Amino acid sequence: MASNYQDRELSWLDFDTRVLELSADPTIPLLERLRFLAIFSSNLDEFFMVRVASIKAKIERGSTTINSAGYAPKELLDLVLKRTQVLVNIQAERFRDEIVPELRKEGIEFLKISEVTDSEREDLKNYYNNRIFPVLTPLVVDPSHPFPYISGLSLNIGVNIESSEDHDISFARVKVPSNLPRFIRTSDANKIRFVLIDDLIAEHLPELFPGVKLKDHFFFRVTRNQDLDLDEDETEDILETMEKELTRRRFGPPVRLEVDKVIHPEVLNELMDELQIEPHDVIKYDSPLDLRSLNQIADLDLPHLKYKPFRSDTAPELRDIDPASTDSYFAALRKGEILLHHPYQSFTSSVVRLLENAAQDPHVLAIKQTLYRTSGDSPIVEALIEAAEAGKQVLAVIEIRARFDEMANVRWARKLEEVGVHVVYGLMGLKTHAKLSLVVREEGDVLRRYCHVGTGNYNPKTARFYDDLGLLSADPVLGEDLSRLFNELSGHSTKHDYSRILVAPHSLRKSLIMRIQREIKNHLDGKPSWIRLKLNSLLDEEIIANLYEAAEAGVKVEIIVRGICSIQLNNQARRENIKVRSILGRFLEHSRIYYFRNDGAEDYFIGSADVMHRNLDRRVEALVRIDSEKHKEKLKSILDDSVSDVYSTWKLSEDNKWIRSTRSPEGENLVNFQDHFIDKHNRS
Repeated sequence: MASNYQDRELSWLDFDTRVLELSADPTIPLLERLRFLAIFSSNLDEFFMVRVASIKAKIERGSTTINSAGYAPKELLDLVLKRTQVLVNIQAERFRDEIVPELRKEGIEFLKISEVTDSEREDLKNYYNNRIFPVLTPLVVDPSHPFPYISGLSLNIGVNIESSEDHDISFARVKVPSNLPRFIRTSDANKIRFVLIDDLIAEHLPELFPGVKLKDHFFFRVTRNQDLDLDEDETEDILETMEKELTRRRFGPPVRLEVDKVIHPEVLNELMDELQIEPHDVIKYDSPLDLRSLNQIADLDLPHLKYKPFRSDTAPELRDIDPASTDSYFAALRKGEILLHHPYQSFTSSVVRLLENAAQDPHVLAIKQTLYRTSGDSPIVEALIEAAEAGKQVLAVIEIRARFDEMANVRWARKLEEVGVHVVYGLMGLKTHAKLSLVVREEGDVLRRYCHVGTGNYNPKTARFYDDLGLLSADPVLGEDLSRLFNELSGHSTKHDYSRILVAPHSLRKSLIMRIQREIKNHLDGKPSWIRLKLNSLLDEEIIANLYEAAEAGVKVEIIVRGICSIQLNNQARRENIKVRSILGRFLEHSRIYYFRNDGAEDYFIGSADVMHRNLDRRVEALVRIDSEKHKEKLKSILDDSVSDVYSTWKLSEDNKWIRSTRSPEGENLVNFQDHFIDKHNRS
């Protein structure tokens, strides 16, 4: 019997396939298409470090359990690896056969060493001698030199050496320096010409191994398991334990070996033996490996090959505040709630300004803040430090388990603790993913609370290209809710009753199910019903089962999902009543909107939670109810546009394939969804 759910990992590969499709879109500027090739590679690295590593761990434990999509771990791993090989072949061919020729037409060339001029060759040799050679470390494998440790995601040159009586050596490894540019521009000032640092090092390999006969060389790269194994029940100091775990993670077992297609089979077998990699874990490439570095080329200052410049604007409600008066900002919030839509509206002039004003305002007594991911030079963290140094009570709930940002968050935690900020790490066993700010201000004889609840991280840099929503508010009801939630995060509470927010893991799941079931009942009673969800991921089987039930009862369900989507449109009722779209583009669609028709008394929520097991059961998440009719109309407009056939999006077809719509029935190009919002905000 066919499963009711699409597999999580295969659905993720569907998502990265959509990213790869953008690199072939002729309506996208050429350097931006190149960047999508780099994003595809970066996504795939993370997928292997975490998701494929998880599948392999199940296999190593001997698990044969069938998942909800109908796959045993080994069967799923085989499918993932075969599909990955197909995708990287497409990526390599697209770069070589489409992107490189188009770049050449624009005067940007990628050269082999044999193709450079004599003058360029001489300059490249000088560059190699002065900048590259001093940092290279050739490592041979012989009876006195064991096989070297290969760090995760490093690019390496494997060298096959002709053994002799004097040299019992057959293999050597040279690590390509990651702190030097991957693409080296030649000295021809009239042209934009690059050679790969890998090729330049390979050209000079005889100088690294003087007196030794080299047979050939190849490039390879190892991906290691980067999933953390943190047992909070066995630790007394989670910060110290995290630091130790991060050190251990550097030595995680290999989960993928990427190699040149030209590698000799015997050499590949030896490499697999040393790394303890199975044949199916090997992905073969046409050079170059690791196309993440194409970001270097995409960053070239060539505006005609990039998206038109876009600058976010200050939210209208905040445009007239007096920058010299902190009270002016808070007065704007007292006039009414402000719904923010980033990156079209500035994060810096709204959310960052809230915290900077709070740090400087003499009437502010306390600031409470969650931090999941932030920038390396975070003005938000600096504001918290300034506030603490000014004697204000400051609480920072830092999620040091935020994947791939653990070390940065550990450093921020140490820095904040040093200046007297109360730093906590949330609740045992639960990641704190909610996006919350709370400012307590003394105004006359009353204390007033100012809040921000958002869908995105407190990171001013990513806020420039992440589509997110946020609510600034002076509503006392919401302020009371956030006070209770922060007290739970820093202390202890057995009460989880809130007025305007839905909180995981205590109430969010049952609240969503209750609202879905209410739509079913309303529809069966002849009342208006409708469910619309805009998410990053939709995976949770229980919620999906309820959505299926709604569709089979006749409720219209519209879903906009950027990444994973486990829905299967495998019966007529679902095909008729469930519409699934995906939007990818210049900005990363990161906002979450939950809408329920509710017999005309419409429920709108925004917040941090996706519909996944981890969000509903293993994280602290918060959704805030939107009460303003004006703000509801704004969210309705976003949802309307997201499912409109006027704009270019991907649709989940009746046979559960993602099909991109780029042209109207009349053959004209559909409007780019995000360009529409840029134009809309420019006009306003």
